[in-house]
Amino acid sequence: MAPVWYVYRGGKFYIGTNTRTKKARNLRGNTRAAFCVDVGVNAPEINGVAGSGSARLILDGAEVRRIAGRILSRYYDSLDNEAAQELLNDTDCIIELTPEKFSRWSY
Repeated sequence: MAPVWYVYRGGKFYIGTNTRTKKARNLRGNTRAAFCVDVGVNAPEINGVAGSGSARLILDGAEVRRIAGRILSRYYDSLDNEAAQELLNDTDCIIELTPEKFSRWSY
């Protein structure tokens, strides 16, 4: 697993990346993926969900840019800055992960 920025919509995780990354290359031969999302660093606010599911690469340029913009909007107040634009321009694919099995935890 690798830390990523994501957006969750319609029961699916969307993760922006580049086709040169290991995670994108791995999906070319195996469409199974694992995930872990956790929140909080101090008890009693620690909780999360982990699981596995099927994944596919979205490669259509217009769709990639639209979804990547949504993802980056979760982490930036505006996409009108150099860092956001650099990430947006480097994103050439989106991983769409559909969870099939998962478990939750809370401490």
